[in-house]
This record gives sequence, C-alpha cells and structure tokens, in this order.
Amino acid sequence: IPINALYVAGGRCKSAARLEGKVAIITGANTGIGKETARDLARRGARVIVACRDIAKAEAAASEIRAETGNQQVTVRKLDLADTKSIREFAGKFLAEEKELHILINNAGVMLCPYSKTADGFEMHLGVNHLGHFLLTFLLLERLKQSAPSRIVNVSSLAHHAGRIRFHDLHGEKRYNRGLAYCHSKLANVLFTRELARRLQGTKVTANALHPGSVQSELVRHSFLMMRLWKIFSFFLKTPWEGAQTSIYCAVAEELESVTGQYFSDCQPAYVSPWGRDDETAKKLWSVSCELLGIQWD
Repeated sequence: IPINALYVAGGRCKSAARLEGKVAIITGANTGIGKETARDLARRGARVIVACRDIAKAEAAASEIRAETGNQQVTVRKLDLADTKSIREFAGKFLAEEKELHILINNAGVMLCPYSKTADGFEMHLGVNHLGHFLLTFLLLERLKQSAPSRIVNVSSLAHHAGRIRFHDLHGEKRYNRGLAYCHSKLANVLFTRELARRLQGTKVTANALHPGSVQSELVRHSFLMMRLWKIFSFFLKTPWEGAQTSIYCAVAEELESVTGQYFSDCQPAYVSPWGRDDETAKKLWSVSCELLGIQWD
C-alpha cells in the first residue's frame, strides 16, 4: 500500500467492545460514514435505529446491514432534521417504543446548500447540523441518563476552524456564503458538545465531538465544483469506512468511558480552534438555541 494511502486512511478503532443489549440511534445512517457506523455497531450486536429523512434509501441500507451482519435488530425510523415537528415525532415514537438508549450519534449533515431555510425558518446548515441535533438530544436526554453509562457523539469537522458564531446574523440573511455557513454550523457542533459535557458532569453521560476526515461521501452533492474536485482528488480522500472509524471509536472505545467534552480526529484527541474553546460563546449559543427552538433546557 502506498504510504500516502495509509496516511489518508487515518486512525483505526481497535476496540473489540461488544454491544449486545445496547441501543444506538444514528442520524443520517443511510449513506456514507453514518451507514458504515451503523454497520459496525450492528456487527457488535447493538440494536441500531437508522434515523433518516429518505425512508426508501434507509430501508435499503438497513436490509443490507441486516443481511451482512446477521443482526436483525437494525430498524429504520423517519427523521427530518430540517423540521422540528418531525424531530418531536421521531423522539416521541422512540421513547414510546424503547426503554433504553446508550449511544446517540448525531451524524447527519448538509453541506454547501444554496441559501434556503428549514420548515421553522432557520438557515439550512445551522438548522440541520446544529439546531436539529440540539433539539433531538434535548428530547432524548432523560432516556440517555436512565440508561447510563451512555454516550453522545457529535460529528463535527476540521472546517470548524473557519467558523464563527455570527449572533447578529445567525440565519445568513444579511450575508450568506454556503462554504462558511457549513463552517459556522460545524463550530456550533463543537461548542454544543463543550457546553453539553459541562452540564452533564456526574451523570455518566458523556458528549464528544469529532472530525471524520475528508471522506468520499454525498455531502458535496449541492456543489458541482466540489463533486469534480472530489473525483479528481479521490486518491486523497478517505473511504466512508475509514471516515467512520473515529465515530465508532467515540461510541465504543472502553478507554473513553469517562472522557467527555473532547474533540477527536483519527481516533485521538485533536486541536480545537480558539473559537471552539470559548465558554462564553458556548453558553450564549446554548441560550440562543433554546430560544429559537422554544425549549427550556437548564
């Protein structure tokens, strides 16, 4: 194997942890790294809920995973993160059906969308990548606490380094750049993880964020240019399986049992931008998010 292919592949999750009797939810698990993460957790024996907007795609992925792993406990539930009504319906159904939740992987994401808004009027990147997962986590938190030790894993990105939380123009109505909008939302993931971990101290529920690497995925589908570049430079991109390794690591590795509020890349702690370590911004983003979603989360 050429040395740079090994370098690009990045870290591997070496944990052999079994997950029989554990319940995991993975958002956006019908494709890319979400699907590979679901496949791995299913192989370890977990009951996996594939939470997706596109039910047909999700069913195809789930049946492939069931056939390959022999784990029949891979189920599909509809979840549209661009609509708070759908998020509440998903959580309500889940809580009625499942008594436990041990792993929540906030994996779904949108990238480089032309300017658009969610059903609730939020800018699309912020709405799906941050606010949707913020609300989902809020609605499922009691179940995670009851099932502790449990873990929340937020898929962020190296792109958070270019992000800023622009409180004066959160929804990009004054100025919009789709590349930067993605970066801002990924910084929001890091800040959310930081403040969530602080609030969950002593509950045996951990929250960590990660950068999966540059992965060949459908995430760039909104940009023709990026799709061309992705093809040209595919040699330098991780496969979805390689990209899923850090998500899996954060979800299962025994040595992370009590590690919380951290940011990982290639299955090891990674550098967080100064903006991502600003506790005041994290607290302010938390209260603004609650306000936008009409929830009280103390």
